[in-house]
Amino acid sequence: MKLTVFIDEEQHDIDIPDFILSEAKDYFDMMDKDMDQGYQMSRSWVENPDLFQRCQIAGDKILTAIQTENRETSALMAGYILSRVPQAKTLYLTQNGDMTEHDLET
Repeated sequence: MKLTVFIDEEQHDIDIPDFILSEAKDYFDMMDKDMDQGYQMSRSWVENPDLFQRCQIAGDKILTAIQTENRETSALMAGYILSRVPQAKTLYLTQNGDMTEHDLET
């Protein structure tokens, strides 16, 4: 599977090996359990992030992973997004420091 990520105007294609979606299921469930406790999304505390907000959170982790050239984390977070929104095609990330402006296109 593949998720196309745009950071401002720069395109990154993240290939997600099939095994990540099946073998990381427990990790993805743990991420959800952690986010069930609430999450600091830029300037706002979100009590219980919805699916879109969870994808924004994972997207923010992808942004950091791409900036630090951490391909494993970017593939894992892209896998999280695709496990929750299988029809996701493109993720748009901004570098302005506000993760609530990240957008996901299906």
